[in-house]
Amino acid sequence: MAYIVEIQDLSFAYPKEEVRALDHINLNIEEGEFLVLCGKSGCGKSTLLTHLKTPLTPHGKRKGRLLFDGQPIDEMENRVQTQRIGYVLQNPDNQIVTDKVWHELAFGLESLGYSTPDIRIRVAEMASYFGIQDWFYKNVAELSGGQKQLLNLASIMAMHPDLLVLDEPTSQLDPIAASDFLETVKKIHRDLGTTIILTEHRLEEVFPAADRVVVMDQGKIYATGTPEEIGEALRAADHEMFLAMPVPMQVYAKVNQSTDILKCPITVRDGRQWLEKVCRERGIQPAVKGASVFGREEEKEKPKEGRQGESDVILDCRELWFRYDKELPDVVKGATFKIRKGEFYSLLGGNGTGKSTTMSLICRLRKPYRGKILLDGKDIRKYNDAELFRGYLGVLPQNPQSLFVKKTVEEELYEMIGGPREKKNVEYHISMDKKEAVAGIAEVTHLTDLLHRHPYDLSGGEQQRLALAKILLLRPKLLLLDEPTKGLDAYFKQEFADILTLLKEQGVTIFMISHDIEFCAAHADRCGLFFDGNIVVSGQPREFFAGNNFYTTAANRMARKYFPDVVTGKDVIGCLNR
Repeated sequence: MAYIVEIQDLSFAYPKEEVRALDHINLNIEEGEFLVLCGKSGCGKSTLLTHLKTPLTPHGKRKGRLLFDGQPIDEMENRVQTQRIGYVLQNPDNQIVTDKVWHELAFGLESLGYSTPDIRIRVAEMASYFGIQDWFYKNVAELSGGQKQLLNLASIMAMHPDLLVLDEPTSQLDPIAASDFLETVKKIHRDLGTTIILTEHRLEEVFPAADRVVVMDQGKIYATGTPEEIGEALRAADHEMFLAMPVPMQVYAKVNQSTDILKCPITVRDGRQWLEKVCRERGIQPAVKGASVFGREEEKEKPKEGRQGESDVILDCRELWFRYDKELPDVVKGATFKIRKGEFYSLLGGNGTGKSTTMSLICRLRKPYRGKILLDGKDIRKYNDAELFRGYLGVLPQNPQSLFVKKTVEEELYEMIGGPREKKNVEYHISMDKKEAVAGIAEVTHLTDLLHRHPYDLSGGEQQRLALAKILLLRPKLLLLDEPTKGLDAYFKQEFADILTLLKEQGVTIFMISHDIEFCAAHADRCGLFFDGNIVVSGQPREFFAGNNFYTTAANRMARKYFPDVVTGKDVIGCLNR
């Protein structure tokens, strides 16, 4: 049997770490295999993947062997490794090195010394295969997040790699762009037989294409098998990672079944077929158009939009217009919306529609050329920086690394509350209340065991938690979050939701930009869809998602025939177990 990757008793620990990030990993990957690697944030997934690319491998203590096509990876020439092992990072902006699309496609080939005719042929081939012709001559800065990530993939595939490694490549993409990107990855596997190793939180998109799934936990391989075998193993063990399984699998596991002969569904299509059989067995009829499976009493639980008076509004945006340059088109076009005190409002929409730009207007990073923003009834321009950012606005940017300025996690946290002060005899002089504040927020965000680590040595999910902890130390009244759940595993997403619930109970208002439809459907009070520079529709999650075909949850797509207004897996489980 031909193995393209052989990992033999690999262990790795970061500097000054006693606990290993990788603990005796043994894994062989066959040539042409599609392997999905999953696990909780900080379990070692990304650390393992970086060992497959020498320039990305972190500094630390390593034992064991890692072979590529029978040769130790760290003994391979850099040129050969660049050509044969392709690697796509989480953040598309971290990988692009040129200013033009066509030049980015050619850059890797130029670096490898290919002739001009060969480069032209391969670039033309990649542009055609990936559908890049329409934006071939554009500036990279003009591309959406999905286009940038597709460009990264095309640039790597132009070098004809034998192994393609993708580390959560869709974490920054909207649901439709993410789906398109993953379909392209599947197409590469089908058409070219390229070996693929992929870490991904959208498991319902990749499970059907996976030959094998490997689950990691605390630096070790917990389980390996087909998607069905993994689902059954995690369910039987009641493992936390089962929360990350596709919604149809979670529903299947929680529904009381009179027989086990029905196969566990993985995709939405499988889930619909399974649900059809279960409903027939139980005599449940398809829903009448316009009917609701939830009583009217539930609809009355949450206040309808616009019912409160102006005194309940904390953020009032009126006719906001913004463009990045006088010669460029408007990005924000008359955006008008209100957010009430203590509300959790989630703003969804595609990449490049203007969501993050709108948030930058609210936090005064940019200024609208027309319109007004009122914070607690007062024009935001009349607040000084101390008033605005010390106890009023808390802003979590899309890139958490932009908040990191210190050498350890602990110093990052103290930096937000005015300490630690200068060193004296290597001892920090910190007041007890500051110690308690840092210890408390570290415990809530699961950073206690990481306080001595460098922020850049953390996983993507851990970095997101650190950024959130820093912002929460400011005790904001209005919390602005830009893609806060990207990089978070399903387990911590639930804990993150609990943190937001606790903040709401304390009177904090939350305004979140997100591509995470499932999270917003389960936890937001109201959702809005941003399109073409404005909010085109807004409503409570059930009414917001239930009517959509594509911009909706897996649970709704799976069960809408029988339960048209369900939006979460819990909703479906509740309907079937009544």
